[in-house]
Amino acid sequence: MNPAGASVLTPERERLFLLTLAAVQFSHIVDFMVMMPLGPFLMQGLAIDTRQFGFLVASYSFCAAASGLLAAGFIDRFERKRTMLVLFALFGLATLACGLATGYASLLVARGLAGVFGGILGSLVQTLLADAIPFQRRATAGGVVATAFSVSTVAGVPLSLWIAEAWGWRAPFLLIAALVVAVWLAACRWLPHLDGHRDGSEPRHPLGAIADVLRDGNQRWSLAFAATLIFSAFTVIPYLTVYSIGNAGLASSQIPFVYLAGGVATLFSARLIGRWADRIGKRRAFRWLALAAMAPILALTHVHDVGLFGWLPASVAFFVLVSGRMIPAMALISSAVDPARRGAAMSLNSTVQSLAMGAASSLAGFVITQGTDGRFAGYNIVGYIAVAAGVAAMAMVGRIRVWDAAQTARSAP
Repeated sequence: MNPAGASVLTPERERLFLLTLAAVQFSHIVDFMVMMPLGPFLMQGLAIDTRQFGFLVASYSFCAAASGLLAAGFIDRFERKRTMLVLFALFGLATLACGLATGYASLLVARGLAGVFGGILGSLVQTLLADAIPFQRRATAGGVVATAFSVSTVAGVPLSLWIAEAWGWRAPFLLIAALVVAVWLAACRWLPHLDGHRDGSEPRHPLGAIADVLRDGNQRWSLAFAATLIFSAFTVIPYLTVYSIGNAGLASSQIPFVYLAGGVATLFSARLIGRWADRIGKRRAFRWLALAAMAPILALTHVHDVGLFGWLPASVAFFVLVSGRMIPAMALISSAVDPARRGAAMSLNSTVQSLAMGAASSLAGFVITQGTDGRFAGYNIVGYIAVAAGVAAMAMVGRIRVWDAAQTARSAP
């Protein structure tokens, strides 16, 4: 088992490892993210309302929650690389099914299947990262992987929207499925064999593996923290695009530029935030970022008729700060459990995050209403809910103990 503070990779292999994880992360993030800006295309093309659109977003999340719970009982039994390759291939097939969907019902089912595999992928990326990178550099490494979010907003989402404008809403999913094939081949080559978490003992019963995590009070706080943080973000995120068009005065053709600007900003900020969090402490960095994120959350959920240039400053700050606070948060969450139980803990974490996403987008769908004039009401209430959840997360982060840091301290001369 990799000792605390030691890397299992040479510097060159570590760089390729992180870039491969970032590519895997990009593939499933852009698949999830593209649903939000595709909202106007889907609502018009499928003749659905805001609640039905909310269920499309939530179907991914709720299915990801169920699969994360199932995976928690088994995932630590298997070598990490092989598990990643199998799940990533299945995710690609599910995304292909989204592109081939013929209507609302078939798309709803396909999005659920994408959630089954995509949700586990997100937790598995963090598990591999924590297994291979020592705690002292984990936020920095996490900042590299977090650039997947930036690239998805710089290139993936705008490109998907332009493709949707030209060839319809199915085309972006077909493009993502093709991307998965290329990234899967790279993962075969560059992901290392990681099985140090297996100590050769008899595998636990699946329910026993889950119970081991849930009996740990530190893990219960970690799960509550993750759920609250994700809830804070996903009350707001799914409806940013439709609100910007209906209330803030943006044209649908301008939406790619919103994601482009936000993505370029986070492309630079993610790695800076990771290094900064390792330097000043991950809890402290999280609290400062979470506090700062409240301003753009409130701004975006309250503005009216500001146009593109009035919307951009707050939206860029939203991208940088809301995604940025996840970098120290995930470094803490993935480090709060020993490696032998890390896969189970991160799978359960994926479950609660997915449940929080689904609950948040569903709640927002009921709070927000659309008038006959096309404008949306209730988004300001959603902003207050998001800020309240952010405050709760700031309080919870202090309750999380870091296993890796404690092990490093005990092994220090």
